[in-house]
Amino acid sequence: MTMLQAISDWDAVYANSANIPNGDSWPGRWIEPARAFRESISASGRARLGVSYGSGPRNRMDVFLPEAEVRGLMIFVHGGYWMALDRSYWSHLASGALAHGYAVAIPEYTLCPENRISQITGEIGAAISAAAEMISGPVVLAGHSAGGHLVSRMVCENSPLPARDRDRIAHVLSISGLHDLRPMLRTSRSKTLRLDSAEAAAESPALLTPIPGTRISCWVGASETSEFKRQNALLANIWRGLGAATACIEEPDRHHFNIIDALANPEHPMVLELVSALR
Repeated sequence: MTMLQAISDWDAVYANSANIPNGDSWPGRWIEPARAFRESISASGRARLGVSYGSGPRNRMDVFLPEAEVRGLMIFVHGGYWMALDRSYWSHLASGALAHGYAVAIPEYTLCPENRISQITGEIGAAISAAAEMISGPVVLAGHSAGGHLVSRMVCENSPLPARDRDRIAHVLSISGLHDLRPMLRTSRSKTLRLDSAEAAAESPALLTPIPGTRISCWVGASETSEFKRQNALLANIWRGLGAATACIEEPDRHHFNIIDALANPEHPMVLELVSALR
């Protein structure tokens, strides 16, 4: 038996750019594909940009419509450790779900330190409710990194979503998600997050109970750090024991950034898994 060594550098195991070749080229690599996608779909009249879902300046989302009849709604929640990025980086990732007849909403939210994580949870709940009011049919949620945490929170028993919206969620996809926030207390990010032990526990999906009927896929790149792979398996394992239908996938040759490229490909297994509610 090999005993794993205790983690001594928590910032290192939650660093992404430093652990990826040319890692500092992200998020810049997403800017142009996202811009080109928005320009193209706006020209076709199938984009609703900057839709308000709340009173804050960042309570906005972009909504994209498929060419054919709308069959459902996919909502993608971005990452950035709850403290960075906005909706403009991810527009092209709507392509996969759009091809299957899903409308796609991509919200942004008020970042830390202006916000706390618990408040961001509430904002994402409001964004989902606003999008669900616009689009009929089944709802699927996808989120990356901190966004994986946020979409998982939506199907906890203490979800901010009203029952009418929770009942429409057919599938959740947490991509490289952070499901136990307590390790964040050991990182330098905790100051910007204004995170304390009480909030870390209260906002950790792995410490909460999923709503009945939850179906969640936890998806991570096999080239990610040990902590992201552990966090991925953790939620799938715990929630399966609490009655949820779970899947745990480690995709070969993918790291923390290029793992989400799959969402732009209608035939990628990640997209097919996400939209399987329509089959």
